[in-house]
Amino acid sequence: MNYLHPFREGNGRAQREFIRLLAWEKGLILNLNPPDNVFVYERYMQGTINSDVEILTSLILELIVEQSGG
Repeated sequence: MNYLHPFREGNGRAQREFIRLLAWEKGLILNLNPPDNVFVYERYMQGTINSDVEILTSLILELIVEQSGG
């Protein structure tokens, strides 16, 4: 992702949007930036800063939902 967005400012936002779009392409909804839940943001940051795949995987699996047909 840093190759596509090689700027210091906004990398986290760009990465969250990229992951959200990947999920969307697979028919899933993923909100890694809920405005009323600072705990999600803190876990996301802990996972990315520490390269902790287990934290990120757990967080994503908790937040992901299937798109409703319509």
